[in-house]
Amino acid sequence: MDLWSDWIVSTAILGSVALLALTGHAIILRLVRHWTGRKRSPIVSAALEEGKWPSRIIVLLGALVLALGAIPLEAQAVGTIRHGLGLAVIAGIAWLLTTLLEVAEVASANRLNVEIEDNLTARRMLTQVRLLRRVGSTIIIIVAVAVMLMTFPSVRRIGEGLVASAGIAAIIAGIAARPMLSNLIAGLQLAMTEPIRIDDVVIVEGEWGKIEEIGSTYVVVRIWDLRRLIVPLSRFIEEPFQNWTRRTANLIGSVYIYTDYRVPVDEVRSELERTLESTDLWDGNVHALQVTDASDRSIELRAIMSARNSANAWDLRCLVRERLVSFLAENHPESLPRARAELDFPEGVSARFNGQEREEARQAAS
Repeated sequence: MDLWSDWIVSTAILGSVALLALTGHAIILRLVRHWTGRKRSPIVSAALEEGKWPSRIIVLLGALVLALGAIPLEAQAVGTIRHGLGLAVIAGIAWLLTTLLEVAEVASANRLNVEIEDNLTARRMLTQVRLLRRVGSTIIIIVAVAVMLMTFPSVRRIGEGLVASAGIAAIIAGIAARPMLSNLIAGLQLAMTEPIRIDDVVIVEGEWGKIEEIGSTYVVVRIWDLRRLIVPLSRFIEEPFQNWTRRTANLIGSVYIYTDYRVPVDEVRSELERTLESTDLWDGNVHALQVTDASDRSIELRAIMSARNSANAWDLRCLVRERLVSFLAENHPESLPRARAELDFPEGVSARFNGQEREEARQAAS
C-alpha cells in the first residue's frame, strides 16, 4: 500500500505541476500577443503560432523535471523518470529550433518576389535562405541526437573509449560520415558561392531544365518534359554543368540553315529582320545573319538573336528556323541544298546523244 500511495501522491503532484505549467504558458503567450498587438510583424506572428506547441512541451517537461525532487519515490525510479524527461526536453528544444528556422524561411520567402522577370536578387536570397535553413536543421538534429545518446552511461563509456583511440576513431568516423558530410559541406558552399539558385535554368547530364528544389542532400531539376532529375548536391560542386541564368536571364540563341551556293544572303538577312520585328519573343537587342561555313555541297548560314529568357529564346529559335526555311522554299527553291553530279559518257554511248539530249541527261541526273 505504501508503494501505491507514493505513486498516487507522485502522480497528483506531477499532474498539478503540469496543470500549473500549461496555465502559466497560456497566460504568458496571451500577454506576449497582447503586448505585440496588431502591429507585430508577420514573422513574430508566425513564430508565436508555429512555436506554440514546441514551447508548451518544453515548459511542461521542464516543470516536471523541477517537480521530481518533491515526489516520494525511490531514487532509482526518480532517476529513470528524470532521464526520460531530460531526453524529451532535448527533443523539444530541437523541435522548437527547427520550427523557428522554418518560420524564418517562410517569412523571408514571402518577402521575396520571384515572379518578376528580372528576379535574380530574389532567387539568390531565396536559395541562400532555404539552404541555410536545411543545413541548420540538419546540424540541430545531429547535435540533439548526440546529446541524447551521451546521456546513456554505456554510450558515454564507448565515447570515452573512442577518445582514447582518437586516430582510429577519426578515420572510421570520417569514412562512415563522408557522404553526409560532403553533402552538408556542399550545401554550405552552394549557399555561399551560389553556382545554382532556385529557378535557375541549367543543363545537367545532357538535360535542359530548371532548379525546382534544393534539398539538404540533393537537387531536383525539372526537365522540360516535366520529368524530375535528382542530382546529389556534391555534383554541382565537383563536376561542370551549364547555368544559363547565372548573372542574367537573357540569352542569345542561334539557328543554322544549310543552303545552296546560289542563296541570296541579303534577302535572307532581310527576312530575319522582318521575322524578329514581328514577334514579342525578340528583346530588340541583338540579331545578325552570317555565312559561317562552306563545304563542297552547301554553305552554312548562322542567324543569332537575343531573348529575355531561355523559354523565349527556344521559341524564337524555332520561329526563325521555320520562317527562314519557308521563305527559301517559297521564294528561292533553287537555294535549297542539292547534290550535284557530272556524267562522263564513254565514246560509244555519247555518240547516241546529241548535245541537247546530253544536257537533258545531265540535268536529270543532277
